[in-house]
Amino acid sequence: MGSDQANEKTQGTGRRAVLGAAVFGASGAVLGLPGAAEAAGARTAGQGGRGLKSLPVPTIIGHRGASGYRPEHTFGSYDLALDLGADVVEAGDLVPTKDGHLVCRHEPEIGGTTDVASHPEFAGRKTTKMLDGVATTGWFTEDFTLAELKTLRAVERIPANRPHNTLYNGRWEIPTFEEVLKWQDEQTRKRGRQVWIYPETKHPTYFRALGLGLEERVAKLLRKYGKDGRNSPVILQSFEPSSIQKLNQLVDNPLVVLLSTADSRPYDFVEAGDPRTVADLITPKGLREIAGYAQGIGPTLDLVIPKNADGTLAEPTTLVSDAHRVGLVLHPYTMRNENPFLPAEYRKGSAADAYGDPFGAFKTYFATGIDGVFTDNADTGVLARADFRQG
Repeated sequence: MGSDQANEKTQGTGRRAVLGAAVFGASGAVLGLPGAAEAAGARTAGQGGRGLKSLPVPTIIGHRGASGYRPEHTFGSYDLALDLGADVVEAGDLVPTKDGHLVCRHEPEIGGTTDVASHPEFAGRKTTKMLDGVATTGWFTEDFTLAELKTLRAVERIPANRPHNTLYNGRWEIPTFEEVLKWQDEQTRKRGRQVWIYPETKHPTYFRALGLGLEERVAKLLRKYGKDGRNSPVILQSFEPSSIQKLNQLVDNPLVVLLSTADSRPYDFVEAGDPRTVADLITPKGLREIAGYAQGIGPTLDLVIPKNADGTLAEPTTLVSDAHRVGLVLHPYTMRNENPFLPAEYRKGSAADAYGDPFGAFKTYFATGIDGVFTDNADTGVLARADFRQG
């Protein structure tokens, strides 16, 4: 998932209009979490459904795992997300290595998410590159072999907001996508329910120009593990519509187009000279176009409910109803517990690492009719869903 700053008459949704079945059990109950029974009930209610629409609504998606509690995109984070009741785990943001392997990192630049800066043998790899038109300095996955990346360890990306996560710095290595697919099967067996994952192709235009196309590599691994079909519990997402269109030709998995701020342009549009912005994509016409090759959208929460100048929430937009009208599900991003990430009216004090009132914020977003939400705090999301259903 990218940086953070969204059925009246259904229409065609590409060649996967009918998606596969999902089977759910009682994740989270082992912790005795309040709301765990409700979460299990929501999953049970979805049995016998098809594809994305078999997921409990609203779906709780563990953003980069349980990144509110562990360094993101590590097996420690992914495991904990399942323990806390996440219905789906975003495992992970996919970027390639020099030798063509796919690994899970928030960005190809890994200076902020690994201990690479403390490895003198890699000091000479630090460089500045133009990443989607932005000068970016650091260490990049495409300059390392997989063997070299495996000598690094993950660290907390935002320690000012999550100082407690730094306790786990250095504990976990960088996962590969192939390891994630094996982990998914292991966790499905261990937990007695189908585990879903939600990987993202990161900067696909950038990597294609380097001869490291992502979509073919993703499709090859999904085929290898028998997870490229319409029944597969692997949702694929990207901020670049052309990446989703490529995947639509390669695999039958459910596909989701991610949408940043209204005035932004997907980078593949920039490269192709397409003048449209996200604002154009969320019009009824734009949504109908997306529905021709994808099953859902992942808008920033601000596209669902904009903010006023003072940071409080304004009136909801029509995005939810407009998307539902053409058969698209909405999985907005990202809910976090800490003050700086919450709408102003849900903050408590000003401490950057203090929790505000995420339950109030969850309730407001759920009330718009969204189908799910990415959250760094899956347990909070599960509890908030229980409150919302009882409310």
